[in-house]
Amino acid sequence: MLILIAGLPGSGKTTIADAYARKYKVAHFNSDRIRREMTLRGAYSPEDKQRVYDNLLERAGNALRAGETVIVDSTFFRKSIRQPYIELAAGLGVRLVWVLATATESVLRARVARPRTDSEADEKVFEQIQTQFEPLDPPFLSVDTSTGSPDAHADAIHRYIEHG
Repeated sequence: MLILIAGLPGSGKTTIADAYARKYKVAHFNSDRIRREMTLRGAYSPEDKQRVYDNLLERAGNALRAGETVIVDSTFFRKSIRQPYIELAAGLGVRLVWVLATATESVLRARVARPRTDSEADEKVFEQIQTQFEPLDPPFLSVDTSTGSPDAHADAIHRYIEHG
């Protein structure tokens, strides 16, 4: 199974993906961490972004081929970024689950204003992605991370996967 968590910067994608991966013992790949590993921090040209997404897709594919359940978190703000993951899941015959991490605008802005370990997204990046974010196609689970614990959000994702 391939679980993809999309959302704006500061929406809690990584926090709930970390909680889910820890609690349900699945492989977790994160675009910000991969960008750091590739020494591309601060590199946001279209080519650099594509290199990160290609690496993320390759890692997810390798883990899926090894029989693992995989959770990937990234903004996935454009349909063109999502499409290779849709094709990967279809090609491997694995279930694809979409989760949209959300939060109130005030919570989002407060989160991006604070330094975070992996993410470089600041208010400028947040506003750019907010204006460019293309809606997810149903079905997907929307998780409001403004309230509740990461473990509770992970459980909500698990229930959605189990029961729809």
